[in-house]
Amino acid sequence: MPITRRHALMYLLSSVAVTTLTAPKTAFAQQTTETPAAPAPVQTPFSFDILTEQMRAASLLPPTPAEEIDGFLAEFDYDDYQRVRFNRDRNRWADIENARFQLNAFHLGWLFNEPVHLSSLVDGIATPMPFSTADFDYSDVQNTIPANFEMPGVAGFRLMTPLNRADHQDELAAFLGASYFRALGRGNRYGLSARGLAINTGTSDGEEFPRFTDYWIEPPTANSKKVTLYAALKSPSVTGAYRFDITPGETTVMEVTARLFMRKDVQQFGIAPLTSMYLFGGADPGTYDDFRPAVHDSDHLVLNAQNGDTFVRPLTNHKRLGNSYLAAQNPASFGLIQRARDFDDYLDAQAHYELRPSLMVEPIGDWGQGTVRLMEIPSDLESNDNIVAYWVPDAAPAKGESLEVSYRLHWGLSPAGDRSVDRARIVRTRIGKGGFAGVDKKTDRIKFVVDFEGGLLSGLSADTDISARVTVTRGELSQTTLSPIEGTHMWRLVIEAVPEKPEASMELQAVLNGYGQDLSEIWLYQWEV
Repeated sequence: MPITRRHALMYLLSSVAVTTLTAPKTAFAQQTTETPAAPAPVQTPFSFDILTEQMRAASLLPPTPAEEIDGFLAEFDYDDYQRVRFNRDRNRWADIENARFQLNAFHLGWLFNEPVHLSSLVDGIATPMPFSTADFDYSDVQNTIPANFEMPGVAGFRLMTPLNRADHQDELAAFLGASYFRALGRGNRYGLSARGLAINTGTSDGEEFPRFTDYWIEPPTANSKKVTLYAALKSPSVTGAYRFDITPGETTVMEVTARLFMRKDVQQFGIAPLTSMYLFGGADPGTYDDFRPAVHDSDHLVLNAQNGDTFVRPLTNHKRLGNSYLAAQNPASFGLIQRARDFDDYLDAQAHYELRPSLMVEPIGDWGQGTVRLMEIPSDLESNDNIVAYWVPDAAPAKGESLEVSYRLHWGLSPAGDRSVDRARIVRTRIGKGGFAGVDKKTDRIKFVVDFEGGLLSGLSADTDISARVTVTRGELSQTTLSPIEGTHMWRLVIEAVPEKPEASMELQAVLNGYGQDLSEIWLYQWEV
């Protein structure tokens, strides 16, 4: 089976310990019997503004070639790589009294062949953070590993904190691969990812993957409640300076500021991109021979408008590439969420998809007019990240222009914005053949069943004067039925519609209305054969 980026991340992010890199090429080629005195580390002034000016200047120059690794680092295969572990007795910051955070690194090699560089930032002075083979456990590796070999960089790093237990350093966040990163709220398991930027995703120009090449990280002070770090982003089309303030909790919050500089025009510019996995379940059960009723890291896209409307779009895994575009003026928030939260929804005792975090993006400032783009890529493996969502501004920066954008990322089981506060939420969506269930009769109608719960709907009787407002694009609405579900606080909306052509897709939208107001979230769905 081919190794995917998700295979790599899932292995690395769920391992008990962490790996890191090995030493500079020159040191490997010039090993001697005597160890020369190490030069004093280079210390340089650093600030977010200094990094910003460096990235502005870099945008005016041609991209530099990627760094390469050689020697034993380049010889690691999958089996050897997965045997390497970071020695957690050598976690950085473990010697800081009452520090709530620690850091360690991912090893170079295998799929991770471009070094990134870490520096410690104290009082405006940056000092390189070195790693060597002494930081790792190679006891199960067959290759010969040079002792105390100073590495040319690392593949990425992991932050830890007592997130779930006061006596244990739990994983909090990991930055690994291109500009990808993940985080956890309390009680979560790793699931979806975020990225620094999306360039030309799903376009004819071909996708570009900007990289975080360097990080500057402020060590924690005693009892500090957050970690602050900075990153340099580079790609053929753009450079950028990033600041992250990470505060752990029931919902872990990352406040992100990105200052971006365009080297050239791009076909599509995606801000705050999110990447997840949806294989099957719910409205799209597929034809998998699987004992589990559902397999996904996320099951809905959510968009909250400034006027209080909440749009909810169940995710799908159809045979063809799916694209959905939700236009908005300065959205309140958007994200990919996991709404099904019971073990019985998945029955997976290893993956525990019910514990995968939802992730909501909260814009800071006015983002103007734009679109939340959702891409659903056909997939037959749960190791593939096939769901992508991001914000596309109508006024994207052109070559030579710059842009500053800020937002908060909320990671957790139920982050703010993952559901409407005042209106009934969409509990589930199911799809089947139209007509009466159990009757063997051919029909071209498609049945959509949507259950709502909460808000003002709770406790209303069947004779209440509420209705459903339903629209169908590229199809014909046949009938709708709305009624309470006996013994629950839920209401069920049943929609039957006919596509205008046998192979055509349909776009559906529905909301419950009564007493002069909308009573529910707005349900969106893209149906395909």
